[in-house]
Amino acid sequence: MGESAPGLISELKLAVPWGHIAAKAWGSHQAAPVLCLHGWLDNANSFDRLIPLLPKDFHYVAVDFGGHGLSSHYSPGFPYYNQNFVSEVRRVAAALKWNRFSLLCHSFGGTVGGMFSCIFPEMVDKLILLEASPLVVDTNETDNLLTYKRRAIEHVLQVEAAGKPAQVVSPEEMLQGFLKNNSHVGEECGKHLLQRGATQVATGVRLNRDRRIAWPEHCFDFISRELFMQYIKNLQAHVLLIKATEGYYAVRRVNDTDRELKVFVTSSLKSVLKERFQYLEVPGNHYVHMNQPQLVAGVISSFLQSKEGTPAPV
Repeated sequence: MGESAPGLISELKLAVPWGHIAAKAWGSHQAAPVLCLHGWLDNANSFDRLIPLLPKDFHYVAVDFGGHGLSSHYSPGFPYYNQNFVSEVRRVAAALKWNRFSLLCHSFGGTVGGMFSCIFPEMVDKLILLEASPLVVDTNETDNLLTYKRRAIEHVLQVEAAGKPAQVVSPEEMLQGFLKNNSHVGEECGKHLLQRGATQVATGVRLNRDRRIAWPEHCFDFISRELFMQYIKNLQAHVLLIKATEGYYAVRRVNDTDRELKVFVTSSLKSVLKERFQYLEVPGNHYVHMNQPQLVAGVISSFLQSKEGTPAPV
């Protein structure tokens, strides 16, 4: 870590009705706040390599979403829906007594942070989307939406009926399984996420995450293009969208026929937000913020430090 790096100052446990939301904090409490939201099935360690490269005059808090990392699992009987995660952001802000802050979001964290920024526009100063769309548009998914809703309910019932504890495996087996499901993470970063995402027990390690969490599609709020346009009109934040050249679609889809949708999202944000929107492509994959954080740290730093109304230099 360089001298300018904000030091990790604390692990936090923020009380919620079902237990606690775990988080880790860097920098001074007096500094401008930045809330960091991780991707699907990841955890707060997702930001460990990026935050030390960012300006030290900010207070960074990275949370584990409910059911992830070191955070409590939801109460029995309750599923994990997008709106619940959006609500968690509001709860965290209340617990930290933050009225206005910036959001640094990766992947699924971006759809949560994006929706939060539309629902509570006055609370969000800057919204940084790393390999994320602020909302999920349903262009090619219309036929599947009811199937996803059905599977979401059935999956929770199946997990509850089985009543099995999390599987215990060897650390190596755990890592290989993790990397198989997250081809973009890489071994070193995979181990780092598992430090917070798994717990050592007598016979091996087990995943911390709630087994009721299945696929992101089960909990997304898919919206139409019309609604997308309507929602983003509510945004007051300055938005920075960073896309990796070998990013999300290389993880989730074999054939990316959906570039037109990416163009729709970016061009819509540009047309509505005008000078409040910045878009940047960087080389790298879906986990570029972990694998090569130096590729995104500069533009994020400039964006965080830029004054209202002045687009940050790229």
